[in-house]
Amino acid sequence: MASLRWVSWILIAHLFVLTFVYPDSSSDSNKLKEIPKMFLQFAKEPELFDWMVGIRRRIHENPELGYEEFETSKLIRTELDKLGISYKYPVANTGVIGYIGSGQPPFVAIRADMDALAMQELVEWEHKSKVPGKMHACGHDAHVAMVLGAAKILQKHSEELKGTVVLVFQPAEEGGGGAKKIIEAGVLDNVNAIFGLHVAHYIPLGEVAGRPGPMLAGSGAFEAVISGKGGHAAIPQHSIDPIVAASNVVVSLQHLVSREADPLDSPVVTVAKFQGGGAFNVIPDSVAIGGTFRAFLKSSLIQLKQRIKEVITGQAAVHRCNGTVDFFENEIPLFPPTVNDNELHEHFQNVAGDMLGIDKVKDMKPVMGSEDFSFYQEMIPGYFFFLGMNNETLGQLDSAHSPYFRINEDALPYGAALHASLATRYLLELPSQVTFPDEKRHDEL
Repeated sequence: MASLRWVSWILIAHLFVLTFVYPDSSSDSNKLKEIPKMFLQFAKEPELFDWMVGIRRRIHENPELGYEEFETSKLIRTELDKLGISYKYPVANTGVIGYIGSGQPPFVAIRADMDALAMQELVEWEHKSKVPGKMHACGHDAHVAMVLGAAKILQKHSEELKGTVVLVFQPAEEGGGGAKKIIEAGVLDNVNAIFGLHVAHYIPLGEVAGRPGPMLAGSGAFEAVISGKGGHAAIPQHSIDPIVAASNVVVSLQHLVSREADPLDSPVVTVAKFQGGGAFNVIPDSVAIGGTFRAFLKSSLIQLKQRIKEVITGQAAVHRCNGTVDFFENEIPLFPPTVNDNELHEHFQNVAGDMLGIDKVKDMKPVMGSEDFSFYQEMIPGYFFFLGMNNETLGQLDSAHSPYFRINEDALPYGAALHASLATRYLLELPSQVTFPDEKRHDEL
């Protein structure tokens, strides 16, 4: 096995040398096409595969919520140190930004989110979460392992890379807007493109899915308190009933979608929380409601936010109540829609097609879920895609955010190799198309 590994790396090195030394050769395109296949072959070898599995399981056993990923960050930095990869820390509280290559432009980034969810794991296995009430139920443990796997592949060719690959280990994707804080830190100012992925339980192993343009919806969250005057249920005329007022608020919020929004924009307003009262014969003083709103256009998202506030306060007043609304702007920023760059979509199709076969690269419909990867895309061209991990031999995999969520670890080599290939091929193929704004250009991040 060791001899096979050395042969593989000799072949890859040969391909890189030919590409750099003879960039105008007629067979250059064929050489580039082989890089993703060779990267995947290496990522599947036991040494790298077992290493990624071990990292993923260590992170899974010790889940940490957004902006609390101190041990996860420490693990990442330890592995980067072992690989000889330089990095910046801390960024956005717990984030780590690594660098592979020349340290010079162009810069291309690959991103992994690190945070877990506040839920109890119900999967019984050897590496179950050791932290009560916390679980990696969205695959971020696998995302970190795959970017570290890509880093190990890329570091083997750091001297040949015509530019720099930036490794983004990001905190607080689950509602905390960690991507926004990464951007505000200024560490990606000179990055020309960024790639991200998410594991998907419903896509077969060895397949990927993406699309150009709007892919995931923008989203926001709200909570409202509707206050009245409590009293005995038998004499409602002596009370101001907040339950009736809140009920009318919920119905009126649905009209924002059915009667005010463009049906082609596919907006959503969902009230998922309704709390008020504790006895069948007592009118409470107040009711709390909460929910989410989503749209594929940022302008629609902003309009929904404004109208949600107006409807809640207005309907409360109609029923002699007082309504206050909180959009959690400090804790949960408004997520923009995730919009994939058209040129990067073509790049993704080419690279993934060369690795997996074009029949394994699927077009997907837009999804109303949201991702804070969209904050990166507001600043620089970005591409987000889904990585399949469904395998019938493992049985039915549960969806993300389920306490029964599981990872098919056989997907790790595909994610690592795709990250490495997308970044490498970007640096080899696209730099001539990249423009650098005069006000931002400098020779390092």
